[in-house]
Amino acid sequence: MQLKQLIPILEEMAPTAYAEDFDNVGLLVGDPNTTITGILVCHDVLESVVSEAIEKNCNLIVCFHPILFSGLKKITGKNYVERAVIKAIKNDVAIYAVHTGLDNHKLGVNKILCDTLGLINTKILIPKQDFIFKLTTFVPKDHLTNVQKALFNAGAGAIGNYYDCSFTSAGIGSFTGNNDSNPVIGTQNVFTEVEEFKLEVTFEKHLQKNILKALFESHPYEEVAHEITKLENQHQNIGLGMIGELENEISEIDFLQSVKNKVETGGIRHSDFLNKKVKKVAVLGGSGSFAIAAAKAQNADVLVTSDLKYHDFYQAENIILLADVGHFESERYVKNYIFDYLSKKIRTFAIILSSIKTNPVNYL
Repeated sequence: MQLKQLIPILEEMAPTAYAEDFDNVGLLVGDPNTTITGILVCHDVLESVVSEAIEKNCNLIVCFHPILFSGLKKITGKNYVERAVIKAIKNDVAIYAVHTGLDNHKLGVNKILCDTLGLINTKILIPKQDFIFKLTTFVPKDHLTNVQKALFNAGAGAIGNYYDCSFTSAGIGSFTGNNDSNPVIGTQNVFTEVEEFKLEVTFEKHLQKNILKALFESHPYEEVAHEITKLENQHQNIGLGMIGELENEISEIDFLQSVKNKVETGGIRHSDFLNKKVKKVAVLGGSGSFAIAAAKAQNADVLVTSDLKYHDFYQAENIILLADVGHFESERYVKNYIFDYLSKKIRTFAIILSSIKTNPVNYL
């Protein structure tokens, strides 16, 4: 199997279209035409991880964090990033990163953390903005069903738990074709009126190319009038963080002790206890200070995240308990999820879970 045949499987798990604009996901190193001998799954790509891949006959590393994040102007081996990239290139080892593509997925990083903590009734904490678009077009009555089906098959009309969603309204379209026209209905230089339907469907931003291709191929007109607009609606099934509930409320200290054990952290930094029971819990794997306001707005008792700075803890304001469990720890089981997912999808070669410790933080 070639790498380019694997990429759709990786895209299904963590769509690059879901990734944040600042991120660097997808194939970072390697030739898509490479024949894959094995996959090593890891959290971070270090030089030692590339060595492990070579030793285990894996010429593709699927990682969570991208080793290449900011642009490189020189590759001389002066730091850990450059050394890992040099070793990978020298040994024909490809590197593919998923990062925020999996962060924003409803079954990804934050669902994994929710499941680890035993949360139920989970939903996205910060739904993705600027991701839903609407196509408006005009179709002659006899062709409406064909165009509608083509757009649905291309991914349009999916809203939450519903699909094949559209809106139509009847009207009269008019046109006059010039000497160079080739009208399907009517004749050149003759004013023509046609019974048409205005057809409107929503779609996710990354599907636009496919949606337009389906429209143009299925629509009977030589010139297809259409409009694409960005909607203000949030995407409730894509976004950062999650919020859920414990089956039974417990004390703050008991909750934090449970979290400490479940994510196997050496310590939890937290804001002042509020001396109330914990029931509603917000989580955001990785750096999550930006989620404090959203967690408070949804009346969470606790926000479990990482990388909180000194002044971030003041934002608790005796409203919420903030718990910083460590960056790696909040994402600890993501590589296991990737490993399990790929193991179910791919049977032709080995999928191996890296045994290298890549957490750079230690606790005394």
